[in-house]
Amino acid sequence: MSTPPPLASDPDASAGPPALRPLLATVLDALRTGTRHRRGPLPAGGPDAVTARTRAALGEILPDHGDPDALRTLVTALAAGSADPAHPLCTAHLHGPPLAVACAADLAASVLNPSLDSWDQAPAASALEAAVTRALAHETGHADALVTTGATESNHLALLLARETQGPDTRLVHGTNAHHSLPRAAWLLGLPDPVPLPTPTGTLDPAALDHTLTRLTGPGGPGGPLVVAATAGTTDAGLIDPLPEIAGLCARHGARLHIDAAYGGGLLFSPRHRARLTGLDRAHTTALDLHKLGWQPIAAGLLTVRDPTDLTALRHRADYLNADDDTDAGLPDLLGRSLRTTRRPDILKIAVTLKTLGRDGLATLVDTVCARARDLARLVEEHPALDLWAPPALSTVLFRPAGAPDPAVAAVRRTLLTEGRAVLGRARPDGRLWLKATLLNPRTRPADLTALLTLVEGHTPR
Repeated sequence: MSTPPPLASDPDASAGPPALRPLLATVLDALRTGTRHRRGPLPAGGPDAVTARTRAALGEILPDHGDPDALRTLVTALAAGSADPAHPLCTAHLHGPPLAVACAADLAASVLNPSLDSWDQAPAASALEAAVTRALAHETGHADALVTTGATESNHLALLLARETQGPDTRLVHGTNAHHSLPRAAWLLGLPDPVPLPTPTGTLDPAALDHTLTRLTGPGGPGGPLVVAATAGTTDAGLIDPLPEIAGLCARHGARLHIDAAYGGGLLFSPRHRARLTGLDRAHTTALDLHKLGWQPIAAGLLTVRDPTDLTALRHRADYLNADDDTDAGLPDLLGRSLRTTRRPDILKIAVTLKTLGRDGLATLVDTVCARARDLARLVEEHPALDLWAPPALSTVLFRPAGAPDPAVAAVRRTLLTEGRAVLGRARPDGRLWLKATLLNPRTRPADLTALLTLVEGHTPR
């Protein structure tokens, strides 16, 4: 019998941790080298230059003979060509720097490679997921939770559960401030056309919602079951809808309530800010993303459910994964815990983080980034050449060069991106274009904020 080829060039990856140790040293060294070459929060030169450098490092994709230095070469190229969420001037998106301890746990998950589609592939991981998801669900006042890839999957699942609970004619009502994945999920699920409500102040207006629910359910209305989507932490500005009032209206009109708290859900860890999520427990389902205000490597999403019987809609049988006699004998059935089959144990990094930092440690991180946002807003207010949109609700600040037309604002952002100097997002909360700084890095200091504003001012055409 011939000896099978190694899974990686020497040392053989199948040898486990001893083979991994020198590879880790290579990766860490390559990350340092690539970061040093990049110099700033983003590679300079724009898309064409980054593509050219990356293709040059890649070379022939499937060569006849393997390259033992490929790991070092490609990790270096990736680090040199990446947007670095750990850099204090990388602030465009809800894309935070992951905690080192969570990354280490994620490595263990990759090495062990459990797949959470049957118990015999993931005995400990399935037990860990069951315990940790329920504990996190209880934080929202709910009974159970599913692990997802993020808000898009969570919102999709929430509407699926609404449809399966209420019927195929369930109609989505949402503010125009809602995440784009919600109306898209309604389309994917074949639901009736959603009813969007204008949100001129950035949040869902209870009076407008009451009027719409009355019209939809009253005489002459289309009738049919409704699901209302509220938001706790909008993507553009981090605003939180008036959750208690919305929950009360949903109860009065017999509408199901889903709250997308992918961004704002992290406030649950903070005694200082937790009360701002009052009403979360009254939702039927809630989306959380711990790769935002939870500092996890992507992905780390959750969908919490108030009534665990709603999850019976996800039950599915495949004899090779959850045969009836196996489940009757006590083997856990994992297929009803996701629409995905193969699933990696993302719960491990979450569990390690919760136990390592504890509630106090996570609260400190949440409070710090919210305080940094207030610091940035104050600096903008004090700056004669800049305008502030509004005080920050979470950790997002919108600002723009005073008096600049929208094309100039857009040009400032793209110039900073192309030069690799700063990564700022964009938003139109009032029809005008604003620069967006989403602060998720607890290591950001006031001097970094001053440097960011100096760059914006220096790149604004006069």
